[in-house]
Amino acid sequence: MTITTGTPAPAAVRPYESYVYAYPHKTAYRPLADRPALRSLWAAEPKDALSLYLHLPFCEVRCGFCNLFTRIGAPEGLTTRYLDALDRQALVVREALGDDEPVRFAAAAFGGGTPTFLTAAELERLCDLAEKRMGADLSAVPLSVETSPSTATADRLAVLADRGTTRISIGVQSFVDEEARAAVRPQRRADVEAALGRIRDARIPVLNIDLIYGIDGQTERSWLTSLDAALAWRPEELYLYPLYVRPLTGLHRLGPVVAGPEAEAREQTAWDEQRLRLYAVGRDHLLARGYEQVSMRMFRRSDAPREQEGPSDHACQTDGMIGLGCGARSYTSALHYSLDYAVEMREIRSIIDDFTATEDFSRAEVGRYVDADEARRRHLLQSLLQAAGLPVAEYRARFGTDPGADFPAELAGFAARGWLDTSAPDGLLRLSPSGLAHSDALGPALFSPGVRAAMAAYERK
Repeated sequence: MTITTGTPAPAAVRPYESYVYAYPHKTAYRPLADRPALRSLWAAEPKDALSLYLHLPFCEVRCGFCNLFTRIGAPEGLTTRYLDALDRQALVVREALGDDEPVRFAAAAFGGGTPTFLTAAELERLCDLAEKRMGADLSAVPLSVETSPSTATADRLAVLADRGTTRISIGVQSFVDEEARAAVRPQRRADVEAALGRIRDARIPVLNIDLIYGIDGQTERSWLTSLDAALAWRPEELYLYPLYVRPLTGLHRLGPVVAGPEAEAREQTAWDEQRLRLYAVGRDHLLARGYEQVSMRMFRRSDAPREQEGPSDHACQTDGMIGLGCGARSYTSALHYSLDYAVEMREIRSIIDDFTATEDFSRAEVGRYVDADEARRRHLLQSLLQAAGLPVAEYRARFGTDPGADFPAELAGFAARGWLDTSAPDGLLRLSPSGLAHSDALGPALFSPGVRAAMAAYERK
């Protein structure tokens, strides 16, 4: 489709405003006054291709950049109590889905935190919970599991492989020990390599390796060192993440190393330029070595087995998502809901303790309703942030309108910045290479005023 602007070239924007992996953002959620019953929420929803996500909020350490819902370690008996609560929640949720029509799960994922923080026996129980309580056939659907170098042990991996895991994702971030320390991630390259060897020995079909660029002291040479170290394992997928320093994280508490707003602005600009440069280096390096770009972050080996591939970036929050556990979110067509959210460790511990003591999981507690406008924004955002783009006919068939008519100002602004691919075939709305590089500015530009206001008013904890 053709987008025209008729306006002067816009001013420069910051390329790294926010990583948009879900919309509406979790900081736009609020306690639900009506506390709707899950049974009523799911009564009219399609249930023939649900996604299942189980959240394990435990890690051995917390990296300096991490703002995920996770705690360090687990006192004696906490993982057992957590799995007990997860079991109670699963029973209630499965009952709420009903049996009036077939309930089928088309994909599953275990995330966190670090699911492999659990012992091998606890992982067996987790898989049993997904299968026997929820009815997911883990041997017949894609199952993605997150791990870490220190917890990817042979016995845990054997359980995951035996239970049908098709994709395992390991957060490495950097193969350079000095960079790992700068990101407050205590690890040694030798331990990372050993873990990758164990993962390959387990013969799980898809290996994903996460890497981070923009770490203090990182250079193009050291970035290529990490990329080549990862490529030596021929991973089916690679995710390249720009470093963010978010509120309440370890790196944020270290504070800026410069004094004064002008000096801080100069440092921010230099950091943005570094990240854009390293992104381009990483992208070009992977494209030249047989990988295809799926999104700004995700790269897939061209010969990877497509029938085994895990969820695509930005496409993991479709309607029909069932999330179990403290940090999980669920999505119906009209409501996105979850339990409470926090980043600060004391608050996280309190929420986990409350979860393990909960007996009644029959109602949605925290969330945000999604109206027709938000549904359109979400679909446009999810599709546009994929390298493949958005077929306009698909949008029109779903909503009865055209994205250019629904979001003229936003799309005109993207076109004026050169973020839309003018060579795309008719009927395809697709980002240019510059647009993909600026996904973390483009995504937030599609947020509605209501979501922006709710996010701005959110009180961090």
